[in-house]
Amino acid sequence: MDELFLLISFTPLLFFALTAILNAFTFPRLRPRSLVTRPLVSVLIPMRNEAAVIAETVRTWLTQDYPNFEILILDDGSTDDSAKIAREAAGGDSRLTIIRGSRLPSGWLGKPWACQQLAAQACGENLLFTDADVRWEPTALSALAAESQQTGADLLTVWPTQLSVTWGERLIVPLMALTIQAYLPILAVHHLPPAIFAHAMGQCLLFKRSAYDQIGGHQVIKAEIVDDMAFARAIKRHQLRLRAADGNGLIKTRMYQNWNQVRDGFAKNILAGHGNSVALLFLSTIFHWWMFVLPWILVIEDSIFEYSSIEFTIFGFALLGEMTRALTAAITRQRVADAVLMPVSVMLMTVIAAQAILWRFGGGPQWKGRKIVTKAPATQTKRPPGRRQS
Repeated sequence: MDELFLLISFTPLLFFALTAILNAFTFPRLRPRSLVTRPLVSVLIPMRNEAAVIAETVRTWLTQDYPNFEILILDDGSTDDSAKIAREAAGGDSRLTIIRGSRLPSGWLGKPWACQQLAAQACGENLLFTDADVRWEPTALSALAAESQQTGADLLTVWPTQLSVTWGERLIVPLMALTIQAYLPILAVHHLPPAIFAHAMGQCLLFKRSAYDQIGGHQVIKAEIVDDMAFARAIKRHQLRLRAADGNGLIKTRMYQNWNQVRDGFAKNILAGHGNSVALLFLSTIFHWWMFVLPWILVIEDSIFEYSSIEFTIFGFALLGEMTRALTAAITRQRVADAVLMPVSVMLMTVIAAQAILWRFGGGPQWKGRKIVTKAPATQTKRPPGRRQS
């Protein structure tokens, strides 16, 4: 293999490392601070079969020190006792309202439809879409509102601190932090208008109501599996202000409980994240093998103990990939030591990519008892009636 070609082919690792270093200093992190105003925030939570977590979620929400918010939970056809458990956890607190979801219309995916119904019933000037398994520290909503006020964000998205326990979680879930912290400078997300510089996390989306209505609400992303990214791009297209922050331990979640859930959860989204292109997903997989696995293969095969300058350089790139992974783990409160297993993570992501492709040609993924259809029918659905009156 030509040495110059080999060295040039690994230079994206330099970009990743430099981006991670830049983001370590410029990526905002939530922290408690004073508020200028305290507008009503509508906390909107779609819920489907969340009996295991919803009680704790409701209780933590009701401990928030922010004084002006309502909680709307939409029971999206749960087959367990989620609604009953949520109601009991609230203990009659008037800030919580539970809504029974209506039938899924043609052309909609489940979560966007649930969120559309929630938005139609919300009274707040600010709409906060979050998930039933996200945990909020008592000062988290105040910190979020303060960040929104300080930045003037039309859409403020926060990346919760990801909790991982099993090896399947530890090797895959922190890769989200790698892609966000190392692949895209946050300054570009905040200040450059092209939609390519957009990202968001659906576990925490805080909209100004006016911005949400201006872009068309969930109606415009009703068939998007990766709905958060679709929203981020829509905000950019409408020349509105997109801002992002790290949850910094104030907002946190454990997305999955084991390898099977990790595999299926990431496989559900990974193809949509590559434009529903199998070819692009294949190229992305090859790219990550080249960046994070091949250097170690070459080092082991040729042995750095021969003291060849090219082998030392390749070894340097191999370490750089793992150091970048370790840095992104450190700044997002993940396990830094797990970075040494980055090649294994890439191999497991290949399994996930294969699962996504198998689903693509085998009828589509299933999630929480529903088959996800990646192409929506042409039927258009009328927007639900206006918001709930206070």
